Amino acid sequence: MAACADILLARGKPCRNLKEAAETFRAPVDYAAVFQRDGAVELEVGCGNGGFIAALARREPNKNFLAVELCTNVVLTAMERIRKEGIPNVRFLNIPAEILQCYIPPHSVERIYLNFSTPLPEAGREKQRLTSDRFLAIYKTLLKEGGEIVQKTDSVPFFEYSMRKLRENAFVVQDVTYDLHASEYAAENIVTEYEHNFSQKGIPICRLRAVYKGEGA
Repeated sequence: MAACADILLARGKPCRNLKEAAETFRAPVDYAAVFQRDGAVELEVGCGNGGFIAALARREPNKNFLAVELCTNVVLTAMERIRKEGIPNVRFLNIPAEILQCYIPPHSVERIYLNFSTPLPEAGREKQRLTSDRFLAIYKTLLKEGGEIVQKTDSVPFFEYSMRKLRENAFVVQDVTYDLHASEYAAENIVTEYEHNFSQKGIPICRLRAVYKGEGA
């Protein structure tokens, strides 16, 4: 972790209580200082081993990317990948997604990626789903006007739940497909490790894009 300290912007919880942290703690990232330039900022929530964000950052060298991952061992793997591949436009936050607004300036992100988030189908765990009302409220504080969420998942029930919640939270859901690899969006798709494994088993991938128009739209 020490060897990757220059690309790790935050780690752990600023307060023991997540609700208290979300309400009271602010240490906003200075994008110009961190990336040494201007440029659009995009965010991946749950970056895993970093394969997606690495490929995306190479493809979009003029954009700046933030990658969030709660598991320390996993984010370390992602950071080591970025360091080894010499990718200059990615930084990491090893924090719970519940406190994203503590670090990310309001309405500064153009796109949020949710790749294969855990579906958590149990009714008692709905608030932990990354497309629940709780998390969508957080994303809306981060996104610029007209900003968007791009989601991929192998779970049809989770996908349909996500579409419903996005629409209930003032997002316009577009570019929906239940079989990404057979769709018109396949050419621009970056295949993640999980995605490759699911596809090898014959499991189709669901994908959507949801644009936030604002509560009054």
